[in-house]
Formats: sequence, C-alpha cells, structure tokens
Amino acid sequence: MNFEHLIQINDPENPLVESLTRDQLWLGLLHRVENPVPFLPGLESCTILERAADALLRELDFGPAVIQDRVTMADRHWVRFDIQPSEVHPGGSLTITIEEPEPSFLFLRFAYETTLANNPNSEDRAYIDYVKSAYHQSDVDCVRLIRSLAAGIPLQ
Repeated sequence: MNFEHLIQINDPENPLVESLTRDQLWLGLLHRVENPVPFLPGLESCTILERAADALLRELDFGPAVIQDRVTMADRHWVRFDIQPSEVHPGGSLTITIEEPEPSFLFLRFAYETTLANNPNSEDRAYIDYVKSAYHQSDVDCVRLIRSLAAGIPLQ
C-alpha cells in the first residue's frame, strides 16, 4: 500500500496559525530522528547503532518487538525512514518532505510505502482504512510536537 498526504504548516492568510520557518520545521524533524520516543506511541527506547553525515541506523524497542530502521536525509528538504524487514516486521518506509510552493507557505508531505495490499475489494479494506487513519493521526501529532519544540516547550 502506498499512501501519502499533506499537512499545511503555515498559512500567512490565517493569523491564528503560528508560522514556523523551514529551519524550525527541519530542527523538529531532526528531533524526531534523534529522539523518536515522543513521536511514536509505544516506543520505549531508541539506540543509534551507526551514524554518518546524512544517515543513521537505529534500533527501536517497542517492548514486545524490536525493529531496525535506516534514516536518510537531505538537509532541510526530506527525511526517509526505511524499516528493515525482519521476523517481527515486514518492512516499509516513510518519507517526510518539506514543501514550499510559495514563500512562507510550508507543508509536510508524508509518503508511506508498506507491504499491505491496496486492493479496494479486499477483505482487509477496513484494516487498510484504519491504518491510513492511524498514520494520518500520528502525522498530525508529529506536527503538534514540532510546534511545541519551536515554542520552546520540552517534550515528555
């Protein structure tokens, strides 16, 4: 299943929405890379196994399941999380891209690639819809946490 959606970050025409800069957004995404615990419900800990200039290999401990993912990134543009296939997880990826179609109009595009079939007639349709909804809610929460970081509020 491939699934993607946009979340608008800035709306210069709406004074009720606190604007973020590209740098603030990028720093929030880097925080998610370095310390994903507040961003991923159920995650107990994260250990960085390898580090390069534009990539990390991490071990994510969810208690009953431990998975590894490789994180790659392009500075102030995108972050990609590739879950390594294992006995406990079939693998998949998430790419988060910062988009700015016009100056000051920032968006985050969340693009998922999973092993779930995306057949609309499938018996798993309700499950697929649930997964998409859960991904979307997780991404809304991610943006909320990035806004908190930008406002100087420490994450729990």
